Amino acid sequence: QGSAVGVETQGEGAAYRRGSPEGTGRGTHEPPPPPPSPPPPPLFPISSSSSSFPPRTSPPPHLLFLLLLSSAYFSSSSSLDRSKRSNNMSAPTTPSGPFPPLQNDRLLRAARGEVCDVTPIWVMRQAGRYLPEFREVRAESDFFTVCRTPELAAEVTLQPIRRFELDGSIIFCDILVIPQAMGMHVDMVPGKGPVFPSPLESPDSLKELKAVDIEQELGYVMAAISLTRHKLEGKVPLIGFCGAPWTLMAYMIEGSGSKTFSKAKTWLFRWPEASHDLLQRLTRVCIDYLVAQARAGAQLLKVFDSWAGELSRDQFETFLFPYLKQIADDVHSVLEASGDAVPPMIVFAKGARYAFCDLAFHTKYSVVALDWQTDPVVVRKELREYAHVHGLEKRVCLQGNLDPCALYGGKEVIEAEVKKVLDSFRDTTFAHIFNLGHGMHPTHEPDAMAMMVDAVHALSSASASAPSPS
Repeated sequence: QGSAVGVETQGEGAAYRRGSPEGTGRGTHEPPPPPPSPPPPPLFPISSSSSSFPPRTSPPPHLLFLLLLSSAYFSSSSSLDRSKRSNNMSAPTTPSGPFPPLQNDRLLRAARGEVCDVTPIWVMRQAGRYLPEFREVRAESDFFTVCRTPELAAEVTLQPIRRFELDGSIIFCDILVIPQAMGMHVDMVPGKGPVFPSPLESPDSLKELKAVDIEQELGYVMAAISLTRHKLEGKVPLIGFCGAPWTLMAYMIEGSGSKTFSKAKTWLFRWPEASHDLLQRLTRVCIDYLVAQARAGAQLLKVFDSWAGELSRDQFETFLFPYLKQIADDVHSVLEASGDAVPPMIVFAKGARYAFCDLAFHTKYSVVALDWQTDPVVVRKELREYAHVHGLEKRVCLQGNLDPCALYGGKEVIEAEVKKVLDSFRDTTFAHIFNLGHGMHPTHEPDAMAMMVDAVHALSSASASAPSPS
């Protein structure tokens, strides 16, 4: 839920966007499904390397994060006046002890392919400018101040949870905190979104990027996650996230959103080796960042690749898929090696409609998200046939995919469109998480959001959303 890039956070950028027991939630837990049979070799070779993030055997270092907060804040690149920022950076009071038990685990169960009483729903950019209480916070603090102040980030994360009967929350932040941590300057320009005053011009620019110490540069995110987990009081799970390497690379080179992405794609054709170097560096940061979020208390993790659809299939297979796969592989392996819980992971490769089988069956993502231009009936058919041909038994959860503009249609239209989406995902083979096919708009009415959430819960049922038990 941050802002950036046509991506999927909950902020106000351009066009975009667990450490304690889970509890029993609503409904009865079922035992996890047996491990799936090894999948056939992917359609193209993949290489993966282990993360540099060191294993941790002790509980999440909340106090260390808070002590590092001030340092991380003042070392980060920002368009804000430092004196103004410092006035907003009082250290949060993070409760000690274990996180409260989870009361509603529908989202986690669906992400794992389990049965739910109703279809769970959370929404991209569910905290944002369409909420008057969010606008009140923003009237006092600019966007990146909210991201970098754990108490403010927790507050805006909780705002939609107080208003609506959502089944999940997502930490308020922005995907572009990773380029900031690497030393790049980002301005959030009203009416335009994120702008890099000095984008990467050529491979020579890569030497200006610095190595990232996650706790030093991004510790404020982990502090916000831990604080929010406590303030949620177990009502719903908390999602952490990052931007995918290709989407981050595109912003770092274009300097802002783009209609053609000609500058970023020029790198792929003219400087493929430098492109792989940058993508690998971003991948390593993403892995370490997501591992840190999981250890801080994130109960699901999402990777946003909003510009995936700008690439051809060949470019996707060369410059995008290997790094998406590596992120999921290494997050799992690092957390497993240190004995930490591995949250379910969601991947959103917007527009890459040719890649669902690879994302579903050749990665460790539990959930594949669909944009509103994708037909779920077609996707389910492709996945079912692929699994049958290759003898695969992996339970796949699909997320999506109401057109955000349907929320302008009024109560009857919203209910009718929600029913269409629920019907299009109805399949005993797949679990379903309801979401928009992109994020909330600043001009949406809160009442429209409430109508959608209520309609999802009222119109769905266990029989409609439950995967096959066999």
